[in-house]
Amino acid sequence: MPTLPAIAANPKTSSPQSSKLTQADKRAADEYRQLGLSYRKQERFEEAIAALQQSVTLDPSNLDGRIILGWTQHLAKKDEAAAASLWDAIYLSPTSLQAFNAIGIVYLVRGDLPQAVILHSWASLLKTDNEIAHYNLSLAYQRLKQTDLAIAYAQKAIELEPNNPHPFVALAIAQWTSGDRASAKRIFREAIGVDARYRSSEFLDFLNEAGFSADQIQTAKQVLTSS
Repeated sequence: MPTLPAIAANPKTSSPQSSKLTQADKRAADEYRQLGLSYRKQERFEEAIAALQQSVTLDPSNLDGRIILGWTQHLAKKDEAAAASLWDAIYLSPTSLQAFNAIGIVYLVRGDLPQAVILHSWASLLKTDNEIAHYNLSLAYQRLKQTDLAIAYAQKAIELEPNNPHPFVALAIAQWTSGDRASAKRIFREAIGVDARYRSSEFLDFLNEAGFSADQIQTAKQVLTSS
């Protein structure tokens, strides 16, 4: 089984001990962070990343700043950079649930499934009712063809977040690939009950933004068509 990458100090990263952070730096870092979030909302990702990197440079010990930078890099499909930023965040706070949730998604989307499983498993240990970790573990295990685990984690995610249609779809595709087509169709109808947009095959293309792979989206469309 793969192991977690070693969490080592980044020699380029300043620590709170190596440089004294002034109030002016802190204020400027916050302004750059807000600017970056504003650019991200507009999907101006290059400008958002530049502003957020400046924020991290000014206030390197700010955990939220590093997580926001990493997630923005992920949204910009710069997953190598995103992973690096999020590992920097984890180095600052090895028990940060937000950082582990985010980096687990980065590894899931890039297709590094064993690592995604390890990271989300740790996130689920940090917070047992962590619906994000359970949902993403279901997606990872379905792709690894471990459908029993995929079903179990999806069921737990539904229990934790019954108003989110994504875990229902995750459960449906896991059941479909396990051969339980009747249950898959029933669960997919429940997903439609939560959000009627899921009755549209075209709408399912947006599942890629929720961590589903292209193959998983095609499976979801098969379940929908047969329901």
